[in-house]
Amino acid sequence: MSRTSIAVRAAFAAVLCTGVASSQNRISADNLAPFVPTPELVVVKMLEAAELKPGETLYDLGCGDGRILFVAVQKFGANAVGVELSSKLVKDTTERALRLGLQRQVKVIEGNLLDVNLQAADVVTLYLMRLSNERLKPNLRKQLKPGARVVSHDYPIPGWKPQRVESVSVLQRMHTIYVYRMPPVE
Repeated sequence: MSRTSIAVRAAFAAVLCTGVASSQNRISADNLAPFVPTPELVVVKMLEAAELKPGETLYDLGCGDGRILFVAVQKFGANAVGVELSSKLVKDTTERALRLGLQRQVKVIEGNLLDVNLQAADVVTLYLMRLSNERLKPNLRKQLKPGARVVSHDYPIPGWKPQRVESVSVLQRMHTIYVYRMPPVE
């Protein structure tokens, strides 16, 4: 069985176990990954591996419930932009930002992550499947500035060599973090 097949089955199992069975969990041309929350320890390790600095701008593509956005703002002093297809998740995350007084630092865009402009990003985080990363690769290459970092949880970006690879174990499951740095313009 291929790694992608295993990932799809694992995501489906997660959906069944959590009882979250909605349109946000279906893979389609627009929806590049199911909503499977990243454990907080993995989020922190992703942002540490990216060397996220205060004042930088992070984009989380497929931000789900916004957990990466809030950690980026609260623990790292960054500004954060999430892109999410699910209007319910966008609404919930936006309301949480308001409740926490973080509406200036946290912004959520409802839409397809393939359509968002990434030029302002210093760091981009992903928890998409390998084929989804492949589809996103031209946008990253074209729009990100030299030195911008791309951090992918569990799935490498095909054809790119990571600058850094880290593993972290959470609840007896190993998570892999891939960090890529955009090269200087030639």
